[in-house]
Amino acid sequence: MGRRRRAAPPVAPLPQRDGIDPVRVRLPADPDGAWATVRDHLMARYGGALGAERVEDLLRQGRFVAAEGPVAGDEPYAAGRYLWFHRDFATEERVPFEIGIVHRDERLLVADKPHFLATTPRGRHITETALARLRRELGLPELQPAHRLDRLTAGLALFVVRPQDRGAYQTLFRDRRVRKEYEAVAPYDPELALPVTVRSRIEKERGVHAAREVAGEPNSESTIELLEHRTGTGPGRPGGPAGSAGRALGRYRLLPATGRTHQLRVHMNSLGLPLLNDPVYPVVREDGPDDYARPLQLLARVLEFTDPLTGRVCRFESRLRLSAWTA
Repeated sequence: MGRRRRAAPPVAPLPQRDGIDPVRVRLPADPDGAWATVRDHLMARYGGALGAERVEDLLRQGRFVAAEGPVAGDEPYAAGRYLWFHRDFATEERVPFEIGIVHRDERLLVADKPHFLATTPRGRHITETALARLRRELGLPELQPAHRLDRLTAGLALFVVRPQDRGAYQTLFRDRRVRKEYEAVAPYDPELALPVTVRSRIEKERGVHAAREVAGEPNSESTIELLEHRTGTGPGRPGGPAGSAGRALGRYRLLPATGRTHQLRVHMNSLGLPLLNDPVYPVVREDGPDDYARPLQLLARVLEFTDPLTGRVCRFESRLRLSAWTA
């Protein structure tokens, strides 16, 4: 017999807030009978993160909601029940760049994500993300990402308009059936023979800024090509890109065959060509506010794939340009 499919959770009774879905909570089994009431479980689950007083406030304000309406804290605990609530969002500084729309139809949205804007809510970036902005600005509450682009990287990000289509497009990225082409600006080394394909094993520890190359079976592969190069801009040229004065620079095409965290940045650094304005490679800078005048010089320039629903070959190209090359 085939494996029985788990029933889909009910539709959230709360609308999105600032483009962010409510948190969904499924009350787990309680074999030891530790939670007599809903309050008991919520205190155990969120009291440490939110504080017991805040959990009590949310209950008192009717902010925990079940399908039938607000939940009282003294209601008997029932395993398997679904609850929803909205977290409190900290105020976030607006990233001062707009999101470009490269393509939009009834199924897909291809956006030109600017530097410094996270793709999806994560960590301290929640409402000020590409997903939340696009949902709010375009009136597309069901919009979902098909993949994720690093916050510091600009360029093409693919979103799915209809939830039922998301799996098909995510599978394209998972199975490496999307051709990705990136562009970067980095130092130019006339002694380095290009193009070159770099293969290495990359590991990234949670909570550590930098990924690292280690011994072992390669799990990453990138091809690096030099498109053009030029001598430095000269010291103090008005309007010149930050960090490029007096340096010989190259404009590179980067073709990743795999998708490890920070892969292109790690591989370029291993060649002695750290990307311009990279805050992690080769040296991790201290945390501080974003310097919008010094964006990482990395652009997701091309996405190309065969549409899994129509069979049509799709190619999208970013309209953005890297400031260190165009300034």
